Amino acid sequence: MKLMKLRLCIFALFVLLAPVVFAQQMPDPEFDTSVVRPAYKDNGPRVMFDEAHHNFHTTDGRYKPFVDLLSNDGYRVIRNRQPFVKARLSGFKILVIANALGAEEDDDEGADKSAFTDEEIEAVADWVKGGGALLLIADHAPFGGAAATLATRFGVDMSMGYTFDPENSIAGSPTQLIFSRDNKLLASHSIAEGRNENERIKLVRSFTGQSLKGPEGSVEILKLADTATDKPAYTAETSIPAAGRAQAIALKFGKGRVVVHGEAAMLSAQISGPDKRTMGMNVPGNDNKQYALNLMHWLSGILK
Repeated sequence: MKLMKLRLCIFALFVLLAPVVFAQQMPDPEFDTSVVRPAYKDNGPRVMFDEAHHNFHTTDGRYKPFVDLLSNDGYRVIRNRQPFVKARLSGFKILVIANALGAEEDDDEGADKSAFTDEEIEAVADWVKGGGALLLIADHAPFGGAAATLATRFGVDMSMGYTFDPENSIAGSPTQLIFSRDNKLLASHSIAEGRNENERIKLVRSFTGQSLKGPEGSVEILKLADTATDKPAYTAETSIPAAGRAQAIALKFGKGRVVVHGEAAMLSAQISGPDKRTMGMNVPGNDNKQYALNLMHWLSGILK
């Protein structure tokens, strides 16, 4: 009983401190978002970036480096502050949703409830089925809960907690996972291969996320090892094995494409704290920048 109470206290402390840590995050103004050979020279695909669902990540906020990178690759990124409806979605090729919430702030009651109405979910599903492409990014709790219903519509299960793997992570940081060719956790897929040798991914790193399970026919882009575990949010429940799950999944849906991502920071470049600690594409030694470009190239159809 004492051990359970201790675990619950530790986890509660983590949850209480998380908003403070998040609040310190800001986009890295010094990160190089240039693209040597842009995929599109003009009239690139229109990308709707969602800001209508209390999103933790926005175009001019923590996801500015991601948006700048896409713009420099030739995509036309337009922020969205309206509910998803068929008429509006039809004008876009790609929809990006990054850490939507069911409430205004991540520590508000109901933050982990669905951020989307049933009508919005069906509108997005129909749009993808007709040829649209969705990048759904949902981090650890409470973000997984807010996106879970939308993910389920595409056959993807979200753990909605926190994923650990001491064997395939940064020393001392078991939630900062490594996916590489050496540890065989990076899938053989066009997203990992790119268009040429210069775009070939060797190693990417995530920064605390959740696990995912895709439907039959989907591809685990970032596979979790047998040593990975999930820690459910807000409970003292012991860890659950996460073997056979992933932190990024790609799938075809009708005529469209979907990538579901269980970690958000790795697709941006942020700094936090007075010492300006780096988090994301700006951390040395990873291929996260090229990985972000490859994801978009697959969604837009450049990569098959």
